[in-house]
Amino acid sequence: MSDYEKELNLLKKDLEKAKSLKYKAEARLEQLNKQQEEIVRELEELGVNPDELDGEIEKLTKEINNLFEEAHKMLPKDILEKK
Repeated sequence: MSDYEKELNLLKKDLEKAKSLKYKAEARLEQLNKQQEEIVRELEELGVNPDELDGEIEKLTKEINNLFEEAHKMLPKDILEKK
């Protein structure tokens, strides 16, 4: 087998490998796009605009923290400190 044939065979193998990787990447991209569409649809059902998601998370985080603070204030400290 000549050097040209070896080189040609290597190129063919690399080309097939590249094609396989391309098809896998395209399939993964399609899967991710479907997941993104589903997440956007779920957010819309919850009344959240995907573009405002960071603000919504911040708002909910503050609300949770406020509720925890309120719950701690309602605990009877005098009883808990006697332990």
